[in-house]
Amino acid sequence: MSKFKVALAVLALMAHAGTSHAEPARMEVEGGSIQGITQGDVEAWLGIPYAAPPVDELRWAVPQPVKPWRRTLKADTYGPSCFQPDVEFVSEDCLTLNVFRPAGVAGPLPVMVWIHGGAMVRGGANIYPLQAIAAQGVVGVSINYRLGRLGFFAHPALAKEGEVRGNYGYLDQLAALQWVRKNIAVFGGDPNNVTIFGESAGGGSVLAHLISPMSQGLYQRAIMQSPGTPGGRGSEIPMAALADAEKEAVDYAKLLGIDATDKAAALQLRDLAPETLIAGAGGPEVLAALARKAHVPGMAMAIIDGTFIVETPETAFAAGHQSKVPIIVGANSRDLGLGVADTKEALFAQLGPEAQAAETAYDPNGSESLDELKVQVFADMTMIEPAANLAELAAASGQPTWLYRFSYVPEAQRPKMPGTLHGLEIPYTLNVPSAIVGAANTTDDDIAMGAAASAYWVNFARTGNPNGGEMPEWPQHAPGATKLLNFTNEGVKVMDDPRAATVGLWKKVQDAR
Repeated sequence: MSKFKVALAVLALMAHAGTSHAEPARMEVEGGSIQGITQGDVEAWLGIPYAAPPVDELRWAVPQPVKPWRRTLKADTYGPSCFQPDVEFVSEDCLTLNVFRPAGVAGPLPVMVWIHGGAMVRGGANIYPLQAIAAQGVVGVSINYRLGRLGFFAHPALAKEGEVRGNYGYLDQLAALQWVRKNIAVFGGDPNNVTIFGESAGGGSVLAHLISPMSQGLYQRAIMQSPGTPGGRGSEIPMAALADAEKEAVDYAKLLGIDATDKAAALQLRDLAPETLIAGAGGPEVLAALARKAHVPGMAMAIIDGTFIVETPETAFAAGHQSKVPIIVGANSRDLGLGVADTKEALFAQLGPEAQAAETAYDPNGSESLDELKVQVFADMTMIEPAANLAELAAASGQPTWLYRFSYVPEAQRPKMPGTLHGLEIPYTLNVPSAIVGAANTTDDDIAMGAAASAYWVNFARTGNPNGGEMPEWPQHAPGATKLLNFTNEGVKVMDDPRAATVGLWKKVQDAR
């Protein structure tokens, strides 16, 4: 099991722990009355429906209004995650969200809406505990959204006149943000002070909302942790034009014996078992395909559908079309890298005219192993330079921007882990540092890093500026600046980017593509 999977497993256990029997106030929300639970110093309402179940004729449809319920809903357990491989607690009836707030604290409080990652094919809100964030004085919200071919599928048989299609998972997120706008005030949240934040495909989702005309005004700040799909460089994890996404969906349907594109084909597609639709489209298959700059059959990833997404992030930022809210963006020191190379020569050749300079920068003595070089080169290519590019584009457009690198490794894991892997900053930004190594192995420094990282995030949600208290001052990013905030093993430090040389090489390569 990967270290990321271990972290997620512990996060899930923590998300379900600490429940007491005291009941917080009953709330009236869109759909009916809900009764939550108290978890220590935090009140929680779990598994709240925010849209109608996307089943039967609503499979591959724009989210519809929630169906009212008559009796008070016991909102004391998480709803199932959306359908995906290798997870037991899943359902197509999955469009629920969870709300957390500090007990006994009057509002209006800032709101933080977490969008989980998972390569657009895996994950769920129940994995990520927001209790420690809420305890710092915010209302936390986590959401489920449709995944894989159930969430991102553009078969022309599903087209309805005047209706956006293809990006159903993003439309679910949009519906959840609209639910927050209408309902969060009853929980003490301020609907006019909403921060959307997420990691990997969740960070990419945040980016999608930043450039979507449909999402404007539903949030006031945004945090992108290692944004991936879409990301800061369209050449690395490319988006699909609607026509290409349609072709991929049609070709996939033909593999299942569905050749037509008429209403009968839509009925046949909706009659398929969800297990059939998720087969072959799990996290490993998707990442392996993306490393080859390809897609798994039928899964076109983020789609430029002409309505929700009308252009790439790079085009939108260059034209100033994005929502110019304050942002935080960054990546990890040993972040996810997606690429293929069998030799050092083939690896460095991916930098084209900068190949020789790359070899000198990455492997000056020729002694580094190919496996280690692939980690460094592909992390810079896939996550680290694209995050820096987003910061450049945003700062150049005039929006307040803060750039970070996360390099902290739990003390117990330093002998075997030379840097922060993809996703392993999450326990610190959510202030649950024991999620990686367990409470018994969590040190005072680990705890301090969780307190610091989450405090920057919460400060940002409060004011649009991450600074405050006695923490190091995080400078706002300016175009061309080399400094960033680095969460290191020696503490939080403002410094020149320690990977400036190699990131600079990738910038030259990417700018020329």
